[in-house]
Amino acid sequence: QKNSCVLPEDLKNFYLMTDGFQMTWSVKTDDTPMPLGSMVINSISKLCRLGGSSMYTLPNAPTLADLEDDTDEEGNGDKPERPHFDSRSLIFELDPCNGTGKVCLVYKRAKPVVSPDTEIWFLDRALYWHCLTKTFTAYYRLLITHLGLPQWQYAFTSYGVSPQAKQWFNMYKPITINTALLSEEADSFVNKLDPNKVFKSKNKTPVIKKKPPSQPAGSQKSHTSMTSSKTSSLAGNSSRK
Repeated sequence: QKNSCVLPEDLKNFYLMTDGFQMTWSVKTDDTPMPLGSMVINSISKLCRLGGSSMYTLPNAPTLADLEDDTDEEGNGDKPERPHFDSRSLIFELDPCNGTGKVCLVYKRAKPVVSPDTEIWFLDRALYWHCLTKTFTAYYRLLITHLGLPQWQYAFTSYGVSPQAKQWFNMYKPITINTALLSEEADSFVNKLDPNKVFKSKNKTPVIKKKPPSQPAGSQKSHTSMTSSKTSSLAGNSSRK
């Protein structure tokens, strides 16, 4: 009533069930718990509007609308029109994202009457907008799927998550962080190993064992006779001694 707008049906049903949602989980490092995942949906009292008031108490202090860059082209190609901090849009904070940005519920068309159609957008620290989902239900599924990992919203931006956050993704959600591979052509990342070339067998010639040449019978007889004569002579010498 204060902002003359109606909540989308799925978000209204969510607030009828619970006034906000917060879930955090930790990991143990050296037997010390370290907070890691955080899933937050602000309560109705914290569903504050962005861009309406000045960020500072100084006179003539700039507002978010003054800091907005209107030089970006809008609505070109597949890119949807981004929200505005002025009266053209109504923006409400759903998740403060621990200071890394803000997930916002956006009413794009606020004049002359606020449209009931809403979208979920991510506002990064540089005040750039990134579209996440068309409905709150789809965003809630994304939130659960990504386990509330740090900076998971940046996976839907053009510059991606930080290297530190990517390490956590590789540990707990390796498939999610490598979704770029799924969108490429199958042949671009499939192993193109040709087993016929790698495991090419060489035709080895069988090794034939040669038998030692057999000695003739006469030589064998002469050899035995020589040994017998040697033994007899040795016996004679011993008897003489």
